[in-house]
Formats: sequence, C-alpha cells, structure tokens
Amino acid sequence: MNHVIREYRPADETSWLRCRVLSFLGSAYFDDVLKARPEILAPGFGLVAGDKCGTVTGIIDITVKGQLVTIDTVAVHPDHQHQGIGRLLLAEALARVSALGVPTLDAWTRDDPDTLRWYRAMGFTESEHYLHVYANYYTDAGEPDRAIGERRTGLRPMTAFLHANLRDEQVMREQFARVHVCRRFAVDILGTHEQLH
Repeated sequence: MNHVIREYRPADETSWLRCRVLSFLGSAYFDDVLKARPEILAPGFGLVAGDKCGTVTGIIDITVKGQLVTIDTVAVHPDHQHQGIGRLLLAEALARVSALGVPTLDAWTRDDPDTLRWYRAMGFTESEHYLHVYANYYTDAGEPDRAIGERRTGLRPMTAFLHANLRDEQVMREQFARVHVCRRFAVDILGTHEQLH
C-alpha cells in the first residue's frame, strides 16, 4: 500500500471534499455534502491519507471540546476502501489523542452495516442511540407538515431534518420514509491504540 498518513493542509481541501462526498455517497449520509471543509480548532486536528500523486484517499478529523474527543469525519475514497487506510488513519489519530490524556474517543454514525462493522472491528463499543428523521415533500407531500407543529404564513416546508427519541422509532417509521438510528460508539484510547499497532 502506497498511502502516506499526514496532517491535513489547506491545499488538500478540494481532494478532501471529493474523498468525503464519494465515500458518503453509498451510505446513509449520501446527502451530507459540504462545499468547504469545516474548520477544526486546536487541539483538534485533521489527517489525510494520500497516494503517490498527493490525491487524498482517506480522511479523519478529530474535534476536541474539553474532555470530549470525537471523530467528526472519517472516510475512505471508494476506489481505495478495504486496504487498511481507515485503520491507519485511526491508529495515527489515537496516537495523537492519547497525548491529550483523555480516556475515550467518541464517534456518532448511522445504521450502515459496513460502517458499524468497521467501528466494532476497531474496538469501539456502541451505547447511546437516537433517531435522525427526514421529512421530505418530494417523498410524501405530507411529511413536512407532520414534522412541523405550526406553519408560518407564506412559508411552505419542503424538507426538515429532525432528531427523535429511539422509543418513538416505530411511529417515526410509520410516518416518514427516511429514518436512521444514530449510534454513539466509544473506544478506550490507550487499549485500542496498542491493538492497532
């Protein structure tokens, strides 16, 4: 494998965006398209895997808010998946995060079987859950109205993205075509860092 793991640089942005959107295209995040990479404030950081031409083939962004350290984005370009790039990115991220002295790395994701398998294989355990609910006029003209309690004069709701309690999953699935279980995964930083190397 000829991929180098390195710090994200501003010159990587276009390649970073392409890698992310193409990776997400086959997932429950298919419509989570960005026009610019979000700023990651220190001590958070971004890493990329690059091929010999410098094209970004994998990305991982880590945000840090006090003791809460979270994978904001992890993605591998579809042409380079199943080559260990995600594992290498995670191993390097864990090495950097362990220096912060925090015990846990969090990640939130939806119900894509391949993604869930990857997190579990990397040593993450699943805990908290809630729902991501999409109400879309083009799926069912009544969905946005069912999601919004009160309409404003002159505004017609077309789409809405909502959070709901997991206990309401059956009702949400009956009323809306697109419902995802959002899952929290967490991993012990020191134990997993040693396992990935």
